[in-house]
Amino acid sequence: MKTIELTLEGIKCMGCVNRIKNVLEPIKGIKTVDISLEDKKLILTYKKEESLEKAIDAIENLGFKVLQKKRVNKNEEENL
Repeated sequence: MKTIELTLEGIKCMGCVNRIKNVLEPIKGIKTVDISLEDKKLILTYKKEESLEKAIDAIENLGFKVLQKKRVNKNEEENL
């Protein structure tokens, strides 16, 4: 499993959070979706890079923007 932190633009309410979760959770290979409305960050745990690409496309198709990607590993963090 891989974990990534995405910084999002455009999320303003719990409705936005729920729309994103409802679109991401059914994507094959997505394990967990945690969104902080206050920080405008999404923590995504997934199996394959293809799942991550589908997730980012789905977020952007909803009208939100992914500003920053930061891979989160057990022992290190890496900005993408």
